[in-house]
Amino acid sequence: FPLNHAADCNAVLKALQPIFQEQGMTETVHNWEDHGYLATYIKKNGSFANLRIHPHGVVLVDLQSYSDYTKGREEVDQLLNKVEERMKDLFHGNIKRVKRLPAILRGGVIDRYWPTADGRLVEYDIDEVVYDEDSPFQNIKILHSKQFGNILILSGDVNLAESDLAYTQAIMGSGKEDYTGKEVLILGGGDGGILYEIVKLKPKMVTMVASNIDQMVIDGCKKYMRKTCGDVLDNLNGECYQVLIEDCIPVLKRYAKEGRMFDYVINDLTAVPISTSPEEDSTWEFLRLILDLSMKVLKQDGKYFTQGNCINLTDALTLYEEQLSRLYCPVEFSKETVCVPSYMELYPY
Repeated sequence: FPLNHAADCNAVLKALQPIFQEQGMTETVHNWEDHGYLATYIKKNGSFANLRIHPHGVVLVDLQSYSDYTKGREEVDQLLNKVEERMKDLFHGNIKRVKRLPAILRGGVIDRYWPTADGRLVEYDIDEVVYDEDSPFQNIKILHSKQFGNILILSGDVNLAESDLAYTQAIMGSGKEDYTGKEVLILGGGDGGILYEIVKLKPKMVTMVASNIDQMVIDGCKKYMRKTCGDVLDNLNGECYQVLIEDCIPVLKRYAKEGRMFDYVINDLTAVPISTSPEEDSTWEFLRLILDLSMKVLKQDGKYFTQGNCINLTDALTLYEEQLSRLYCPVEFSKETVCVPSYMELYPY
């Protein structure tokens, strides 16, 4: 409850106390000079409430309940309704607004909450844990969303959902490229989505290799992400593609030494790092190394595609563009922004 004026902390406390006392809750009050009140109310069943009254004019009520979800939610709603009515009576229209946040379900079998790149918390409509395994490299989860289909999550990072064809199309050039008869190198792409879409376009050969991909990612995706990868992960070698489960850095160095060149290099290894200290962050060092090695295996008229990061991370994206000017060879670059459904963010490519 943000108020239009400073709060009489004692008056607010006395007005709301009876609501919690009627529930048989035990009260403890903390009073800080010039900093308002914190009142805690504890019920015998373990439910509790925190009432924080700030003298500058904000009143916060937090409730936690451990019980049947539906029953607990009804009890919380009833209590909040009473608090809201009492506050409106007390302040007679001097409340700027009343904001009630939806309940957060903690400790559930299914984890519905995942952060965005720019630090916002998103609640997904997850209704099933499809796959959850630890490989020697990372935790691999595939969760089912009613809206987005199966979602691949690697070590807590939302990678790709079956709904995210926009991601794959953007990192391939948004339909503006002719891959017919071309040599293509994919770095990363363990979900198989890029490989699946490029193979449809009749390339000469596609090589997919990565440092952060492992066999368990492939196994999980080929079974549970088939709307994304089709059948291309069923075999590591196809008519016009091969999948190498190796560290991409020595592979890139070997290709550069051999003089092997590609028409397209698609980097799906990692997003632009969030950190704005490239001299200190090892992820930036890795990114610069991949960029440099990729240029050495890219034909003079070839193209390099990669993802950016959340468009709100303007400083990090600007730093990435600065890295492009520091490559050993001059490059031109362009970018476009697309909406990736399961990310709930705009992403530049």
